[in-house]
Amino acid sequence: MKEIIHEMYSEEQIADMVSRIAEQINRDYEGKQIHLICILKGSIFFCADLAKKLTVPVSLDFMAASSYGDEIKSSGQLMITKDLDGDIDDLHCLIVEDIIDSGNTLTKIRELLAARNPASLKICTLLDKPDRREIDVAVDYTGFVVPDCFIVGYGLDYAQKYRNLPYLGEIEFIEE
Repeated sequence: MKEIIHEMYSEEQIADMVSRIAEQINRDYEGKQIHLICILKGSIFFCADLAKKLTVPVSLDFMAASSYGDEIKSSGQLMITKDLDGDIDDLHCLIVEDIIDSGNTLTKIRELLAARNPASLKICTLLDKPDRREIDVAVDYTGFVVPDCFIVGYGLDYAQKYRNLPYLGEIEFIEE
C-alpha cells in the first residue's frame, strides 16, 4: 500500500496559529506562571513551539497516556505510560494535546490531573476533530478544527512515521 500526504496546513499557517494561541494565553495568564503539561508523543512539536512564544514564566512536564492500546477505537480505560515527574498542587496547569477526537483519553487525563489540586487546569489542543466526539470536552485553546480524516505531520504519526513533517497533512492510502 502506498501512502500519499495531502497538505492541509502549511508550516507558515501553523506558525501563525501558534502565535495567535500564545498571545491569548499570555493575556489570560498575565502576572502568573504557567505549567505546561505536554501529552506525548504527538504534541511535542506544538508544545515546544508554543512555549517559545509565551512571555509569561513557564515550567514544563510530560505525560504519556492512551485509552486505545493497540486498537483504533478507544477502550475507555486510561493507561498512563509516563506520569508527571513533579507535583502540580497549586500550579496553573495547561494540558497541551495534539488532537482531540473521541474525547475519552483527554477526559480521563483531565480528571486525573484535577484530583491533584492544581490552582487551575485548562486544555490547549493543536487539532480538534468534533465529528469523532463521544465525550464532550471543554477546550480552552484550539489551533485548527479538522474533519474526520487521518492527519500526520507536526508531531502526529502513522505507525511512527511522518511526525517530523513541518506541515499537517491528510494521509491517503492507495493500493498498488
